[in-house]
Parts: sequence; structure tokens; C-alpha cells
Amino acid sequence: MKNIGFIGTGIMGKSMVENLMKAGYCVSIFTRTKEKAEDIINKGAIWKESVAECVKDADAVITIVGFPKDVEEVYFGEKGILANAKKGSYIIDMTTNSPKLAEKIYQEGTKKGLHVLDAPVTGGDIGAKNGTLTIMVGGEEEDFKVCYEIFQAMGENIVYEGNAGSGQHTKMANQIVIAGTLTAVCEAMVYAKNVGLDVKQMMDTIKTGVAGSKQLEVVAPRILDNNFEPGFFIKHFIKDMGLAKEEAVERGIHLEVLEKVLDMYQTLEEDGKGELGTQAIIQYYK
Repeated sequence: MKNIGFIGTGIMGKSMVENLMKAGYCVSIFTRTKEKAEDIINKGAIWKESVAECVKDADAVITIVGFPKDVEEVYFGEKGILANAKKGSYIIDMTTNSPKLAEKIYQEGTKKGLHVLDAPVTGGDIGAKNGTLTIMVGGEEEDFKVCYEIFQAMGENIVYEGNAGSGQHTKMANQIVIAGTLTAVCEAMVYAKNVGLDVKQMMDTIKTGVAGSKQLEVVAPRILDNNFEPGFFIKHFIKDMGLAKEEAVERGIHLEVLEKVLDMYQTLEEDGKGELGTQAIIQYYK
């Protein structure tokens, strides 16, 4: 498989396209605003005027868009992926998406002779740029094996999680951990500052012990620098946590930390901060 159709070239998608091209793939792209993709078009990505044009000749199609409603829009209907992808092609949704919707796409795609995988990622903008993403894959294991080289162009920790929707369920668990970890990092920073510690020194001290985490190592320094540019948008994290909460509630699971952190982020969004990075949660404490 050498021809890839890629839909969604935001913070994550743009770097993923670049890494696919570096690995030798011919990548056609579509996104809502062509101007925002001019840089990767200049690097060799082939612009297509519609979803249908982007996917019709592709051996594999990758999507990474914003919200479940965006996934619905690009996959279904006469102009969508399922109606226009060629039979036998591999369809990979890397959006953090509803597990139910992942299962629906799998079911409808299979009826049309398509190989469908849900493959959300974690690792943020840095992981996307460096090609070190963790990729969690649901669907048929044989299809996962066929697409493994494609995943290798974008990530390092690539895991088959199980049947359709399993990749999304694993990503829900990932977001639950981030919710608790990032707020804990912020509370440690607030505590350190208020008792008179050097906050950076405190972080350098504890990050190599059992309290260490990617949030402490990568995200906390951005907080210290008052850098709230998005590696991952608050509005998208709210979406992810909302999906996790929905799945938990359906199963009678009460996840108190997740629900509290979701409420905190929603407060920030109501204050007009949804376009900031997730590290802006520190502003809740101020």
C-alpha cells in the first residue's frame, strides 16, 4: 500500500502526514481550510477538493478530525468515505471517537468490503512530530497486521487491543489517567509555590521517582513558562472526557476524579479558554 488518503491536518494530523511522506507514502489530503495545509502541500502532500476525491483511489484512508459529529460527516452520506472508498481498501480512524461510532463504522464499512480499524493515538503534538505516538488499534487482527507498517511511520508503541471499538476504549482509559495526573501535577505545583519551594527544582526532584509521568516531564514545563499554546486543545479534552463518562455511566461506573476534572475544564471553557492547551488547567487554581 503506497497511496494514502488523509483527512484532517490539524496539530496532530499535519505532522503525521509529514512522517508518512518521509516513509515513502504518497499522501493525498483533504481538510476544511486549504490555506491551513499549504505548508504540507508545499512539502509534497497532494491536495484534493473533497473527501470523495481524497479517498477514491487510496489503498488506505486515515482520518483524524475533531469531534464525533465531524467523524459522522466524513464517513457517512453520498459524499463520505464509506460511499467512495474503493472496495478492499483499509479505513483507519485515528480520531479519539465514540466506541459506539467506531463499531458502527466497522459494521457499515465491512458490508461494503472495506477493512476498518479504529486507531486513536496518544503522545500529543511532540509525539506526532517525532513519530513516537502510541497507537491503540481495534478491529480485525489481520487488518492490523497489514497496516502495521503504516502505523510504524507515525508511532512507536503500536498495540492491537481487540475487536472494533477496543482502540477507542483504550483511549478512554488513557484520558482518564491524564485527567487525574495533570490535575495532580498542578496541585503539587500550587502546593510547592505556597510553601515557598522552588517549583522547578521540586519538579526536577520528583520526576525521576515513582511520581514521574509524561505530564510532569512534558506538560508541567509549559505551565512554568506560562505557555498555554495547544499541544492538545481543552475543547477536545472535554470531548474525550465526556465520551469516557458516557461509557462509564452506561455501565453503572462512577468515576469521581474524571467527573471532577471534566467539571473543572468545562468551567475554563465557559470562561472562553477552550482553545488553550490542556496545561491551562493551572488557571483553574488561580
